[in-house]
Amino acid sequence: MSSNQPRLSIGLPVYNGEKFIKEAIDSLLAQTFEDFELIISDNASTDKTEEICRAYAEQDQRICYYRNDTNIGCAGNFNRVLQLSSGEYFKWAAHDDLHSPDFIKKCVEVLDQDPTIILCHSQAYFIDEQGNFIQNYDIKVKADALKPQERFHELLTKHLCYQCYGVIRASVLKKIPPMGGYGNADGILLLRLGILGRFYEIPESLFFIRSHPQQSMSMFFPNYLLFADKSKKPLLSMLPDFYGYTVWFDSAKKGRILLPHWRITWEYVLSIWRSPLSLNERLCCHISLHQQLKGTEYLLLKDLLIVLPRVWKSCRKASIKKQQATLLTNQNHLF
Repeated sequence: MSSNQPRLSIGLPVYNGEKFIKEAIDSLLAQTFEDFELIISDNASTDKTEEICRAYAEQDQRICYYRNDTNIGCAGNFNRVLQLSSGEYFKWAAHDDLHSPDFIKKCVEVLDQDPTIILCHSQAYFIDEQGNFIQNYDIKVKADALKPQERFHELLTKHLCYQCYGVIRASVLKKIPPMGGYGNADGILLLRLGILGRFYEIPESLFFIRSHPQQSMSMFFPNYLLFADKSKKPLLSMLPDFYGYTVWFDSAKKGRILLPHWRITWEYVLSIWRSPLSLNERLCCHISLHQQLKGTEYLLLKDLLIVLPRVWKSCRKASIKKQQATLLTNQNHLF
């Protein structure tokens, strides 16, 4: 990598990506915008990911390959590539998605021309494992409004968070908390970014989202292609498994008692109160939160219904152990 600071840092977090990572890296190296560093953070892969990435790093000095000793979870690995970056602009890249050769060039041009834009992305469509077109990604989020409360309202709508793979002003991205270890952490990150500045969507399909059985969306959100089709009305039954997503974002939470929907709601509230908003703007955001989450209250009840039996069982075990310890102590006193 050049000793000069690149204008753009691309962070590519990966775990067991041998099947698609060559195409993903080739798609980035083929960009007409060339002033970037590509930071690959391998989350302790067990397949040929390391071998493939090291070979690319030897061939192109813009590529830096890092490998974690243990799997630190999706959120930890996403945050790691950002921490290792040095560019004025930052972009996350997935190991299985593809980009048009002028994706980065067009995004950077938008950011260079308008300082009020903090994130630039493009329209997108889904491709299959062979790279063939499946369907357009039709969910539109109008996050270019001038008022922060209006952007907040828009980013609360149901969407699949693909703006995360746009080009972002690194200085703004580093003002918000890192990606969290809970369900919808990418959506919360976008929400917090949106409060700080405007997004812009290039009206061309320059980003190609690969759909395949091994991706997290297929595992925890099997109806996401129906959800992304504007001709279909989204249903609450289509919502992701946020229990599974929580563990995916933070593997250390596996087996723990979780309240994923309560946590997401709490993070929404924190997003409002930790952001530089006026009292009126905060009030508008709370109204939006009530409007957008109305009808999903049963998810909070669902969390409790899942957790309470586990808490009761845990308390029963603790009580039995205490009784056994007391009985043993009494027996020892008798002798």
